[in-house]
Amino acid sequence: MNIKVGDTLVIHCYKHNGMIHKSWKLAYVLDIKKDYIVLGNENVLVTKQDGRTWHTKEPAIMFFYKKRWFNIIAQLKPNGIFYYCNIASPYVIDDGIIKYIDYDLDLRVFNDGAFKILDRNEYNYHKKIMKYPKEINFIIKNELSSLIEMKKSSVFPFNVETIEYYYKLFREITNK
Repeated sequence: MNIKVGDTLVIHCYKHNGMIHKSWKLAYVLDIKKDYIVLGNENVLVTKQDGRTWHTKEPAIMFFYKKRWFNIIAQLKPNGIFYYCNIASPYVIDDGIIKYIDYDLDLRVFNDGAFKILDRNEYNYHKKIMKYPKEINFIIKNELSSLIEMKKSSVFPFNVETIEYYYKLFREITNK
């Protein structure tokens, strides 16, 4: 499938055991680069594997990488930009669905620049029961460190200009 800017994709998040964990009904393609793709959505239906559903509250600009083991979601809240970063496998696109494996650890970046690593217990639990290979654990720790360094240095996409640019693009695409 050849995707282009303005197309829509469904997002599927899996766990290491192959079970679907969460899905987002819709995201607009905002940019396609050699190493990453940028998506945007707002007020979109999210479904968890246990059947719970909700709609997202604010616009989100999402960065999925082909070779990095994380994805980055910028949330445009009334009181500023927050980031939710998932430690996750590189993405693949299969029949209109962007897919990745979530590896539990998350980096939450607040609007004041402070950050917190989330879900260490979930990671340790899943690492044991799903038997994450040593190579995966090594990659996860290195990618989490890289992500923190990116945030500390305010490099792409951890800067307001980048998010504002893509948010403007999102508005242009969704208002057509």
